[in-house]
Amino acid sequence: MAAVHLRIGDLVWGKLGRYPPWPGKIVSPPKDLKKPRGKKCHFVKFFGTEDHAWIKVEQLKPYHAHKEEMIKINKGKRFQQAVDAVEDYLKKAKGKEQNSDCKGDSKAKKTSNKPLKILEEDDEDLSALKDPSEKDLTDSDPEPSAIERLGAGPGSGFKWESSPVKDDPHFHHFLLSQSEKPASSMEPISKRLKIIEEVTGSTSIQAADSTAINGSITPTDKRIGFLGLGLMGSGIVSNLLKMGHVVTVWNRTAEKCDLFIQEGARLGRTPAEVASMCDITFSCVSDPKAARDLVLGPSGVLQGIRPGKCYIEMSTVDPETITELSQVITSRGGRFLEAPVAGSQQLSNDGMLVILAAGDRTVYEDCSSCFQAMGKTSFFLGEAGNAARMMLILNMVQGSFMATIAEGLTLAQATGQSQQTFLDILCQGQMASTFVDQKCQNILQGNFKPDYYLKHIQKDLRLAISMGDMANHPTPMAAAANEVYKRAKALDQSDNDISAVYRAYIH
Repeated sequence: MAAVHLRIGDLVWGKLGRYPPWPGKIVSPPKDLKKPRGKKCHFVKFFGTEDHAWIKVEQLKPYHAHKEEMIKINKGKRFQQAVDAVEDYLKKAKGKEQNSDCKGDSKAKKTSNKPLKILEEDDEDLSALKDPSEKDLTDSDPEPSAIERLGAGPGSGFKWESSPVKDDPHFHHFLLSQSEKPASSMEPISKRLKIIEEVTGSTSIQAADSTAINGSITPTDKRIGFLGLGLMGSGIVSNLLKMGHVVTVWNRTAEKCDLFIQEGARLGRTPAEVASMCDITFSCVSDPKAARDLVLGPSGVLQGIRPGKCYIEMSTVDPETITELSQVITSRGGRFLEAPVAGSQQLSNDGMLVILAAGDRTVYEDCSSCFQAMGKTSFFLGEAGNAARMMLILNMVQGSFMATIAEGLTLAQATGQSQQTFLDILCQGQMASTFVDQKCQNILQGNFKPDYYLKHIQKDLRLAISMGDMANHPTPMAAAANEVYKRAKALDQSDNDISAVYRAYIH
């Protein structure tokens, strides 16, 4: 069979690492983006996502020739949205082609030599589709119909050459800004940081979308350690490895390390060994006790801390625990930063977490490439303890809100109203959000697979209530929600998703 020759402007199916084949279009890369060395590849913009990537030729297939085959083996909602985006693009392209036939040759020549445009910040309509006949892809990149992550839906049954990301040191993955104006995603990180001076006097540093450029960053040359491979930690480590960081892992249940060892991580035998081997050590565990034990216990982190070593606590704990850990780490000459994350397992996997940091500002800056790999935004909130306080407040609100939604669903059922109709109405109003839609749909389907453990949100509510007591501030709503979660725990829902609080109302 003759080889298929692809060129800029062609629609293709692209296979990116472990992700399923996905529809995309070969486009011109930014001028300052070097082409990977080695095998021939094309720069592809994927439909239904905000992803760009260099894809090797052998991982590309013509779109039309393989469309039916791909549709048969991929049934995911996001995949279908991506296919719909392709068809929509083709319809608009056909319409524009017909319109262009009615225009003079002079205008066609005038528009054929525009410079490459990558969604500029002042674009009025980012979904506008330009003339598809412009083979230099000046303005013709299709704007995806949905801002979704690449990687939903099965990919089995289609024969592609295996090409894991970790095996290609020249792999570049670009996730454009998830905001309304994703134009600046190709800019240097130094140009895309927004400094915000708050009324409190604390400084927040927010990347407009740090994940947006996590494929173009240069990973730090510092050795990274990571302790704790739970729901959140696993996704974080995976993204650190994908972005080229050198990572040493440890987990209390050693078997969880195996997958990451296969992806290129190194194995540490104890927390102390990891801390001593690495320049920067992160930890992400379940609660204050686990966080303390990891540092202060036998073969703990503290034994591996030397002057200049950095320790970053990502667990959601109380401010008092953070203060204690900060003191013991710095007493050994170490540098301390807290960096709890707002998000879920899915957001962790997608590299879309929100990072709240506080403590040693220089550590925060040293971890820039790490935070860009794991999250979409990071904030620096000042002295150690502030991030813990903010995180508990955020989770207090989320936990209370989830309990209220569950209460509304069960009240609808008790009064003879359709729960699905309740959800449909809710999702058309001011409270509409992906969180509400996903959690409610999971409840109606009886799917309580954990995206964020119920036991952890109850722990956060308890800590937030205690923090309120210490500040002499009332938290009656959180206290009421906490009781509902405690009942759900009594019903053996601890290891289910936070949406399983619903079951506290029906038993």
